[in-house]
Amino acid sequence: MGNDLLQQKSWWNRNWKWVLPIFGIIFISITVFFSSNMDGVATDLAQAYADTELYNNALEKVKTDQRAKVLLGDIEPIDKMAILEGHVNYSNNNKTVYSSVRIVGTKGKANMDISADWINNEWNYNEISIRIKNPPEKKQEWKILTGKQNGG
Repeated sequence: MGNDLLQQKSWWNRNWKWVLPIFGIIFISITVFFSSNMDGVATDLAQAYADTELYNNALEKVKTDQRAKVLLGDIEPIDKMAILEGHVNYSNNNKTVYSSVRIVGTKGKANMDISADWINNEWNYNEISIRIKNPPEKKQEWKILTGKQNGG
């Protein structure tokens, strides 16, 4: 029984059992993300998050609608989280957008659906609709505007 030093295993030999599966999961996640077109969804959400004019102009049109005033009350500005929670799809080289985002008023909540085209450096709205789902007794949908109209 000498005073021999014990050889300690290398870091890899001690930790490969948990490192290898984690790298495998990361690799599979990245592969699925890019092969499932989720990168396009992430790009659309990032663009919508940055494009506040699209939502602010549409919201101004909703605030002038009498039915929205009666059912929703005073409508709050759209927060950034509502955009990220919503749905957005850009097409036509990002010149056309369809988006759905929640709006909140003093009397209730609803979803605002927007269809718009980017023409002459401004959003021209094809359609803006409001959908109320809850409570069920207030469930309804109506259009604020239809047809090509200037965004500003």
